[in-house]
Amino acid sequence: MSRIRILALGDIVGESGSAKIRECLWQIRKEKNIDAVIANGENSGARGGIDRDSAEMLFAGGADVITTGNHVWQNRPFSDYLENSLSVLRPANFPSACPGRGYGIFDASGYKMLVISLQGTVFMESLESPFLKAEAILEREKGNFDFAVVDLHAEATSEKIAFGLAFDGRINVIFGTHTHVQTNDARILPNGTGYVTDVGMTGVFNSVLGLDAELMIKKFYTKIPQYHNTAKGEVTISGAIFELDTDTFKCTNVELVNIRN
Repeated sequence: MSRIRILALGDIVGESGSAKIRECLWQIRKEKNIDAVIANGENSGARGGIDRDSAEMLFAGGADVITTGNHVWQNRPFSDYLENSLSVLRPANFPSACPGRGYGIFDASGYKMLVISLQGTVFMESLESPFLKAEAILEREKGNFDFAVVDLHAEATSEKIAFGLAFDGRINVIFGTHTHVQTNDARILPNGTGYVTDVGMTGVFNSVLGLDAELMIKKFYTKIPQYHNTAKGEVTISGAIFELDTDTFKCTNVELVNIRN
């Protein structure tokens, strides 16, 4: 029985996070026998959001697919890059008039991997239901892929857990992003789906979600908006490895990842 191993990386924050991926990811892939890497890059740009330079840095570093979220539109010039990219995904449940695409089918060591980027709607922008959008994509692409992976970029843990249970056995890997805080609930759902509510972030660990702690603390004391400067310090790569049985494509193991050296 053969296996395929997928590494999902949490929100990559700023230049330091992107540089850490470029520096370390190929070695991580080699050491942990990773077949494909899906990285959330919506905060990977030097000035917030995602930009051409950060996207290309992540690909050069070893990412196969970049998913995004609510900050994907922060750098307007990136829309042109997004429109022409096959491997950078914006949330599929944004209106169809938006640039780019929300899912794709990618090679993963000879297997067809459907990757879908979705955004939650609880405490976030009012978009099409990620549940209904996922149903539509699965129906549209039926027979075209071997296994499916979803990055649900969402605020509410309840929405992520409900999504996982709703698609247990139909989507093989479901991981959450957005909160930048890794949850301790890596598990295999009853029908064989690998699941984690949030895989965390790749950024400075001693910070406020990857941002300068002093400025963020000042904001909480004064309520005065502050510049969202990326924190300086040691960067942690956080994510999860999902191992699938290639006979059934059910998940056989989920391992949280936190690398700080």
